[in-house]
Amino acid sequence: MKNSLIALAYFLAFSILISGCKEKSVSQLPPPNVQVVQVIQQDIAVEEEFVGQTYGLFDIALQARVDGFLEGIHFEEGRRVNKGQLLYTIAAEPYEAKVATAKGQKAEANTRLVKAESDLTRIKPLAEKNAVSQSDLDAAIAQRDAALASVDAAEANLESARIELGFTKVYSPITGVIGKTEVYPGDYVGRGFTNVVLNEVSRIDTILVNFHLSEEKYLEIARYLSERAIDNFEQTKPSQGLTLILADGSIYPQKGTIKFINRQVNASTGTILLQASFPNTDNLLRPGQFAKVRAVIDEIQGGLLVPQRCVQELQGNYNVFVVNDADEVEFRKIEVGSSYETSYLIVTSGLGPEDRVVYEGLQKVNGGDKVNPVLKDISISESEN
Repeated sequence: MKNSLIALAYFLAFSILISGCKEKSVSQLPPPNVQVVQVIQQDIAVEEEFVGQTYGLFDIALQARVDGFLEGIHFEEGRRVNKGQLLYTIAAEPYEAKVATAKGQKAEANTRLVKAESDLTRIKPLAEKNAVSQSDLDAAIAQRDAALASVDAAEANLESARIELGFTKVYSPITGVIGKTEVYPGDYVGRGFTNVVLNEVSRIDTILVNFHLSEEKYLEIARYLSERAIDNFEQTKPSQGLTLILADGSIYPQKGTIKFINRQVNASTGTILLQASFPNTDNLLRPGQFAKVRAVIDEIQGGLLVPQRCVQELQGNYNVFVVNDADEVEFRKIEVGSSYETSYLIVTSGLGPEDRVVYEGLQKVNGGDKVNPVLKDISISESEN
């Protein structure tokens, strides 16, 4: 029994000794290394992207202005056409017959006019001598006037017939690129039957992009321009020109400008239409493309930026871990604005330019932890993965 008590005492003493060593060992571990970044302070041009669709400077639908069978196509689809170039011909025989009929009617009217003038010339001297009654003279004058009116009407009919005959040939109204034809020789075309669009020709040396702003965003931008004494969107600086982002994500090299702002907000959608203009000298852009328009909507002097990966978000609340001057971790709530250069967030409150924010290992630190901050040097041009 005595030996057992002695053994138990030795065991307890050994356990206490080991436990003390472990506590001493743990307490002597150095604080862990934690990567931090300095809050970036710089002037920020706040940009936003809007989805839009491209149009030609002019997009003109070609339609038949007279009824008839299509006879010929005189262009290559998808190619450049010049203003005044013949594109389509419609069977002209019925309209040539109308012209011939109108010419005959005009000739008859002229004949009646000659007779009426001859009768008036004969009756007028007789009426002056009272050889014929005044009513005979009045009748001759009326016949002459009626003949004159008939000639005018016949001339108008002839001109109308000639115009219709001219419409049997469809010419390009502008210089541009023509699309795929919607009709072929033998098809019946015209206004009163099919009302079909023959084709469409677009001028594309300049491309227009239509996009919409929400009412709130419009007010935000309008105030931004007002604060800088800019009367309208068209007077923005060239350096603030619009950027076009194509469907494949590439940036179109030419800058654009605002060309048109609609007079009112659409009451059903709560948006206002804007139209931007972009040079298209290399004909890369075509009507009907979807693209994004990136525009400067604000400028912040001395704005603060942090990488998005440093920020945790939960139900609309944003927070970061900050390492203070004592190298202790602090939990900090912040407010953020829009994103910047895809990988950064604009901080509107909660941080200062002197703060160091935990960059990696956010899940491994807690408020109050002692750490060894390792400053990571980053730049805005650096890609965030």
